[in-house]
Amino acid sequence: MSTAIKIYQGRFGRVALLDMDAPLVQHAHHHCHLLIKAAGPDTFFSVHDELQPLTGDTAVLINPWEPHAYRHVEHVEQRTVILAMYIEPDWLTTIQHPLVSGGHPRFFPESCVRMSSHAKKRAEELAMEMWWADSVAAERLEGLLFELMLSVIDPSRSWHELSRQMELSGRRPSDPRIRKAIAYLRENTGAEPDMNRLAEHCGLSRAHFFALFHRCTGVTPNVYLNVLRMETAINDLSSSAYTLTDISYGLGFSAPAHFSRFFKQNLGITPSEYRRVVQLYEADSRQVQI
Repeated sequence: MSTAIKIYQGRFGRVALLDMDAPLVQHAHHHCHLLIKAAGPDTFFSVHDELQPLTGDTAVLINPWEPHAYRHVEHVEQRTVILAMYIEPDWLTTIQHPLVSGGHPRFFPESCVRMSSHAKKRAEELAMEMWWADSVAAERLEGLLFELMLSVIDPSRSWHELSRQMELSGRRPSDPRIRKAIAYLRENTGAEPDMNRLAEHCGLSRAHFFALFHRCTGVTPNVYLNVLRMETAINDLSSSAYTLTDISYGLGFSAPAHFSRFFKQNLGITPSEYRRVVQLYEADSRQVQI
């Protein structure tokens, strides 16, 4: 069974050190998602149904809302330890750091990149801190995360161009009907929506609704709802006293076991394990708007 070695959660998003031995279903995040192999055999992630190698020399980069899945390599004795970063785009635009002279880093232009020796060193340093330290000071953790992000993304583009790309990528869907659908999904994460009725609510046929939703967001309405449910679950697990049963029923699952299976299929670990290992880096538990 896959396990979590350590998870840190804060205004930067999340960073997790995961010991993986099972695949994940296709899913998405609103985060900038960076994956680096920390130990064990090489493996793969599927991004838009194309396999991307995760090795000691390559990192897998996933933009917000890009569908992806972990493809665990079967029949190997060792497990793959993965350093997984789920970075809030807003954090990248507001962080104050000595390396920032102005503007903001862009989202990832490629799904797989070769890591420089500097990037490898930063990744090893972060993984070692998570593996062995009881905790990491917030300033040091954010510094390590930001330096690692900068060392992996393409540094050749101008800061003005990077800032502009982030601004465009972070915009809400332009179509008001899809914004209306997203507002409905956000307000009803605890119910399985009738997609025919939701399409009608937006003044669209079911086929036109699904096509327009995918064109505006990059994912289907069902995947978007799953993202909302996962973020709500993670927020409740890390910053509330709700029981797993309360959380599962609040999200519309008919039984806690169904919620646990859903959570594990998307993140690789159980909700109870997430709650056990997560360390918060801020007291503010307001849910991020996605």
